Amino acid sequence: MSTSGESDQAAPVAIVHEGLTYAEIQGFRPLLLDLHVPADADDADGADDGAGAGAGAGADAGERSPVPVVVWLHGGAFWAGDRRHAPYEVFDTLVAAGIAVATIDYRLSGEARFPAQLDDVRAAIRYLGSHAVQWGLDVERLGVWGESAGGTLAALAALAVSDDAADLPATAAALWCAPTDLVALRHFSAIAGLLGDHADEELLAVARQASPVTHVRHDAPPFLIVHGTADATVPIGQSELLHRELRAAGARSSFVPVEDAGHAFAGHPEPHRLVEQAVGFFSAEFARAAADDGSQLNPLQAKGFAG
Repeated sequence: MSTSGESDQAAPVAIVHEGLTYAEIQGFRPLLLDLHVPADADDADGADDGAGAGAGAGADAGERSPVPVVVWLHGGAFWAGDRRHAPYEVFDTLVAAGIAVATIDYRLSGEARFPAQLDDVRAAIRYLGSHAVQWGLDVERLGVWGESAGGTLAALAALAVSDDAADLPATAAALWCAPTDLVALRHFSAIAGLLGDHADEELLAVARQASPVTHVRHDAPPFLIVHGTADATVPIGQSELLHRELRAAGARSSFVPVEDAGHAFAGHPEPHRLVEQAVGFFSAEFARAAADDGSQLNPLQAKGFAG
């Protein structure tokens, strides 16, 4: 366990539980996640200041309300990437808003083909659910957020219906520059590596199942979809398509084109603003979910991007 965001004058912002094994699959490396929990939420003896998405309004001293959690899914074309690294201070910004973040490993395409990656994301979410009391998490307010390949997995986790009753639904999903129609991209090397070697008809079937657009439904959780207009790696049309399909199905979706930004917002002068926008979106959706459950909310919890 470690702390982050600390200085000589200030208490740590986060308690970081590193290298938690969420799944052990025979023949593969153990799959790990790191869990960043707001420091005051992890300290059962502290006083509640009532601020942030995870704070419990009206909680007695010595008690802590569980905090919402976002699962971060790294990019890397499905064949690379590292759970420990996220751009633009994503982890710190979530924690500062009172939201825990779990950043996870998943099997890369050189280790296993689809749907192994989605299976891993679901396993990580089940792990968080089964350890929610231990870590002080409110998994009824669960977000998924991914960049590029991780965005594809985040969308699938939010949209694809699972046969396992133990799988937990997402409250909200944020996607950054994500492939969403893998049928159209199936001959790109990174996508072909994910899908594996198949005859044409079988390849089409696997590509459809790996495509978030295939799984769009009217009761999908709200989406925030962000994409650079100058992205030469993943065409912006991929995000536009998912947004249109979600809206046509009656789901809530907000699409934000980022002018002149490349893939992963390269060249954008203020990428931290995009992080703040996504964190505001999650804060607003978690506040909405708590209100729907009849919880009493501090007005500070409803601040942010409402979509």
